Amino acid sequence: MKKKIFTASLCLGLLLVTGCGKIPKLENGQEVIVELKDKSFTADDYYAELRKQAGYSLLINMVDNYIADLEIETDDTAKKSADSQLQQTKLQYEQYGADFEADLKAAGFESENYYLEYLIKSYKKEKVLKNYIGSTLSEDEINEYYNNEIFGEITARHILITPDVSDDATDEEKAAAEEAAKAKAQNLINDLNNGADFEKLAKENSDDTGSKENGGLIEGFTKSDVVSEFWNASYKLNDGEYTKEPVKSQYGYHIILKVSSKDKPSLDEVKDDIIDTLVEQKLNSDSTLATTAWAEIRENYNMNITDSKIKSLYENSLKNN
Repeated sequence: MKKKIFTASLCLGLLLVTGCGKIPKLENGQEVIVELKDKSFTADDYYAELRKQAGYSLLINMVDNYIADLEIETDDTAKKSADSQLQQTKLQYEQYGADFEADLKAAGFESENYYLEYLIKSYKKEKVLKNYIGSTLSEDEINEYYNNEIFGEITARHILITPDVSDDATDEEKAAAEEAAKAKAQNLINDLNNGADFEKLAKENSDDTGSKENGGLIEGFTKSDVVSEFWNASYKLNDGEYTKEPVKSQYGYHIILKVSSKDKPSLDEVKDDIIDTLVEQKLNSDSTLATTAWAEIRENYNMNITDSKIKSLYENSLKNN
């Protein structure tokens, strides 16, 4: 593992690791944090260096952690999410044969508990961000998604015929395999027209190993669960009706039998899910959104950076976002 997973969180992790010993002071009242034979480094020295090297990032992280603690409770969901991420990280280290404990300490975390605290804070900050973006969504955006993307669940059976072609096949071979798969699918439709049992044909012919043993059954899916070609064909069918022509998708050729369908859920039932989806879409489509949203969140808390140097660095970072 060339880049250790803790590298990105090093500076943030150090915020969580604090000493508890008594700090000596010079005669002028400055706190000494490191002593050498003929030199003492004070908290003021440390702060000045932090301004040069870390700039505003450590300070803003402290602010964001504080806001997250105010807005989001450290409940069982937050703890379980952090623990799950910790276990996944440890598993990755185990798979790579790397030293988890050594990297943990090298990143500034005294123990797993400190790292868990960091993960919980990260979870809470993400919740604050998404809650804020969700609050900016208009009712028109929510209604548009509901009208165009939300449908009742469908249960269907299908038979998938995949072209039998190797990775190094020529274009002519690929075209021939496509035609053969389409012809086989059409022949199966002809068998259905002549009274063949759909479940039996699926078990004997389908290339979808996940459903063929169950007669091609796919239960309770909606638009976001399947490829668009499969959804569009399924949605147009009446209950008990099957496609009269093969339906082509990236997986091959489908024959689809619509078993049943449910009514569309009400907006109130799915509104929270719609908001979650729209927030994810906005974050994925705009790499600057998280930065600008957090700037607005801090403004709502009347944040005022009194250190002119750090304030300038912070404001410039927003301009260059």
